[in-house]
Amino acid sequence: MTQDDSHVGANFIRNLIDADQKSGKHDGRVTTRFPPEPNGYLHIGHVKSICLNFGVAEHYNGSCNLRFDDTNPAKESEEYVNAIKADVKWLGFEWDELRHASDYFDQLHDFAVDLIKQGKAYVDSSSAEEMRQMRGTLTEPGRESPYRNRTVEQNLELFAGMKAGDFDDGEHILRAKIDMSSGNINLRDPALYRIRKISHVRTGDKWNIYPMYDFTHCLSDAIEDITHSLCTLEFEDHRPLYDWVIDQLDTPSHPQQIEFARLHLEYTMLSKRRLIQLVNDNLVDGWDDPRMPTILGLRRRGYTPAALKDFCERIGITKNDSVIEMAVLETCIRDDLNTHAERRLAVLDPIKVVITSLADDHAQELTFKNHPQDDSAGTRPYTFTKEVYIEREDFAENPPPKYQRLIPGGEVRLRGCYVIKCTEVIKNSDGDVIELHCTHDPDTLGKKPEGRKVKGVVHWVSAKTAVPATVRLYDQLFNTPNPAAEASFEAALSPNSVTVLSNALVEPSLAQAPAETRFQFERTGYFVADRNEHSESNPVFNRVVTLRDVWAK
Repeated sequence: MTQDDSHVGANFIRNLIDADQKSGKHDGRVTTRFPPEPNGYLHIGHVKSICLNFGVAEHYNGSCNLRFDDTNPAKESEEYVNAIKADVKWLGFEWDELRHASDYFDQLHDFAVDLIKQGKAYVDSSSAEEMRQMRGTLTEPGRESPYRNRTVEQNLELFAGMKAGDFDDGEHILRAKIDMSSGNINLRDPALYRIRKISHVRTGDKWNIYPMYDFTHCLSDAIEDITHSLCTLEFEDHRPLYDWVIDQLDTPSHPQQIEFARLHLEYTMLSKRRLIQLVNDNLVDGWDDPRMPTILGLRRRGYTPAALKDFCERIGITKNDSVIEMAVLETCIRDDLNTHAERRLAVLDPIKVVITSLADDHAQELTFKNHPQDDSAGTRPYTFTKEVYIEREDFAENPPPKYQRLIPGGEVRLRGCYVIKCTEVIKNSDGDVIELHCTHDPDTLGKKPEGRKVKGVVHWVSAKTAVPATVRLYDQLFNTPNPAAEASFEAALSPNSVTVLSNALVEPSLAQAPAETRFQFERTGYFVADRNEHSESNPVFNRVVTLRDVWAK
């Protein structure tokens, strides 16, 4: 792997592995895996798991596999496989080995036969509803299936028939024989194999039966010689089953399952089912919609791998569920872009300013720094002309108190340029301001005016050189901190999650920027050239984040 471990801080998992290292457990090895199911696109919750698994392996000079849990072919596709691999690489990680649960289908089948022969698994012919009723509750023990005491020979014959395709979906199921009175419902004879007569993207029509997750996952870990199987807290109650399956069989190793709290982020929906619904119901513009919490969406929004890793580091790894404030995530990307994003000028809602004291053909080349704190970022030329555009909100005919921008008869400095004074306000027949006439003070280029103090500084673009652009201002997709708790999550969708500005004007260098290049539009926010639509002939920019923390309000 090529990733450094600077983003991996101390946590209880690191402490456990340190103790294992000290005791010589696992012969000092650290081998982890990231095991997504390829039935959807990864989201920010997966980023936490990716950073943890790959980061831990890197820190201990170990290895980390990428393993696809492809045991449910009805919901899985190569599209998701390819997207997941691209996401992991975009975050900056490289897996040591690429594996699939389907690589082990023959071994898993043989393990299942072994359990049957030991009398520790049986074929149940009960219906799904009958099994649900016999399962019991958290306060009441379950009841044993009438098929639980089939002979080994009967079970082997039935299981072979399941494999051969002799039965319909749901007609039989293979279950472990553990304890129907266990206080842990996961140990009440859990399902190991079900009949699914459906083609698999990797194994084709070879299999009519597919293993269940709880049976597959632990054995895949054991086959791969994983030392530390890191998973989220919802699998804590599954750990006894994880250990039970491995303990009954002759496996290459016995991995150690360790659980950590999953990510809960304000104003965000991470349910895969709900995310699919958002896409299928056209409530968003696909999986890479910049409002989506998918890695694809975050990438298109303009988030960086460094910011996402920083976020995972700041929230830490614990065993306690908590909800992370959106401000934490936005602070991470704001800090990263403040350091690395070059500065540019863009006017999102333009109003024309005519500098009447300049000649019509005035074209003065200025030099602007690309980054105020980084001289290595270089400079760029910028042309000042008689006609410029400023933001409409930077002029007020009737200013509110403490307004420090342009007003009739007032002065402001054009960013990196001259001080100008408003001498005339031009309106249309409806009384709307459409143009401002100003004069400039020729002695104020790079100098303060003599005898007066000008407080306001506004950004601008030249009317002759500015390029039209589409700018999209993204906000949160949901207007409530916990949309999953709402009776109708659709009702929690924000009607103002995106504002499209089609009349923006940007400096010419922005049109030439490659897609996915990030900038600070001075005084406005951080923006990224859209990875799908941006081109020199059609500049499109997405707002990544505002300049300041809006959540503090």
